[in-house]
Amino acid sequence: MRSMEGQRSDNRPLKRSDDEKRRALLQLEAAYAALGPKPTPGLKETMAERIRALKAEIAEGASKPPRRERDRDRG
Repeated sequence: MRSMEGQRSDNRPLKRSDDEKRRALLQLEAAYAALGPKPTPGLKETMAERIRALKAEIAEGASKPPRRERDRDRG
């Protein structure tokens, strides 16, 4: 079945708030710490890359003023 325009299954990245990103980061870091010695190096590297990407997104979001303030500046 095909998706309709605007559905979440449109193969578009989901937009997450900073709180959701922080929560996902905490969960991913906990899962990474609990991996142990058996997982493949590729899995560990993929998780480490995602952790780095989430940290960068959070840092980027922290450097921008909140959206309402940015919209007022455009005025």
